Amino acid sequence: MNEEINFILDSTKESMQAAIVHLEKKLLNIRAGKASPAMLGSVMVEYYGSPTPLNQVGNVSTPDARTISIQPFEKSLIPEIEKGIMVANLGFNPMNNGESVIINVPPLTEERRRDLAKQAKAEAEDSKVGVRNDRKSANNEIKKLEKEGLSEDMAKNTELDIQELTNTYIKKIDEMLANKETEIMTV
Repeated sequence: MNEEINFILDSTKESMQAAIVHLEKKLLNIRAGKASPAMLGSVMVEYYGSPTPLNQVGNVSTPDARTISIQPFEKSLIPEIEKGIMVANLGFNPMNNGESVIINVPPLTEERRRDLAKQAKAEAEDSKVGVRNDRKSANNEIKKLEKEGLSEDMAKNTELDIQELTNTYIKKIDEMLANKETEIMTV
């Protein structure tokens, strides 16, 4: 029984950690005014007939805080890169100089900052729901074990451990959200 309990706790912790990793990726895509190559993480470019991530067809860099530069590995890809950026609907207007694609990242308006903060809050809430679902699954597994002969005390203690894990991960999510909101709202 102890092995099964440890397995449930470990797999629950793994699932909750996956929710944190997922949230980190989602928050990286929410731009906070400063140019970053991560802003273009979701951009796909048509490359020899198949959609390819932008960072695999060119070097993405930030020469300064307001500019993103994409140096394609092949010049013929410039129109495809521009099209990919437009299709990704990130609110950027790509320009090319014949050699590379340049994006000027506009400063965020107060309204846009609020929208991005709301978006970050929604992503954090989704992660919390995921963590709570992991807790529910683990508690259901404990109830099954209880029917198979696990003592009531062991079941209660394990449920408390699961709740402690849940509280820890919810707190991490709240901290990540607070940091992101501060980053977004800082002009």
